[in-house]
Amino acid sequence: NPDKKARYDQFGHQAFEGAGGFGGGGGMNMEDIFSQFGDIFGGAFGGGFSGFGGFGGGGQRRVKGSNLRIRVKLTLDEIANGVEKKIKVKRKVQAPGVTYKTCSTCNGSGQVTRITNTILGRMQTSTTCTTCGGAGQILDKKPADADAQGLKLVEETVSIKIPAGVVDGMQLKVSGKGNEAPGNGIPGDLLVAIEEAPHETLSREGDNLHFDLYISIPEAVLGGSKEIDTVTGKVRIKIEPGVQSGKILRLKGKGIPSINGYGRGDLLVHINVWTPKTLSKDQ
Repeated sequence: NPDKKARYDQFGHQAFEGAGGFGGGGGMNMEDIFSQFGDIFGGAFGGGFSGFGGFGGGGQRRVKGSNLRIRVKLTLDEIANGVEKKIKVKRKVQAPGVTYKTCSTCNGSGQVTRITNTILGRMQTSTTCTTCGGAGQILDKKPADADAQGLKLVEETVSIKIPAGVVDGMQLKVSGKGNEAPGNGIPGDLLVAIEEAPHETLSREGDNLHFDLYISIPEAVLGGSKEIDTVTGKVRIKIEPGVQSGKILRLKGKGIPSINGYGRGDLLVHINVWTPKTLSKDQ
């Protein structure tokens, strides 16, 4: 057939697999499409399910446990150097002794198939099993301290490695440390929101730090040196004679490390000349 040969020469074997390649070997099938929506909705509602997983393939899906959210307050020194925190978290885990059995509604497939007669012929549709939620399993036996899903609340200590340079409001993810899911499900994640505690003498602007240094009029006139605290330890800075109030001294690399791992910010020292309201005879 010359027409088929021309189509094959132009498009290859995909030309004969149906419009757009749905269900075929070369294009995106329905499972691929709906799994994208599953990822979006799963993230938007705090865990939810890991995907639709039944379209096209007809297999059961693995239910994902819900995410947990906590806040961790860090000092500026901890942010500057990175820190490992051990946090106590209450999470749901599968109770010892709990057993599950195959769902009788979907026979373990996680899908319920319905055939409907229409004017165009018989139409087959597959939907998620409402009995098992698509997991293919339902609770069989559970201990007295377990909930309706066979889970129990326990307190665990979770180690969280926090890199240097994190920002207030930033969220870190510890995979698999959220609530577990019943049966053969996937544990949710632990989401850690960073909260930056105020520092006594330093203020932060991005990766740079600011410090207000107050000096007397004689120090401003004659000059000298001052020792100040930084996130990398104490440093002594030189004050030039005749320095004016409002002068900014920049200490390179004495700020916060970049979260991306490229260099450090600076420490900006703001000179403030203290002027007394009244002067004594000696002054």
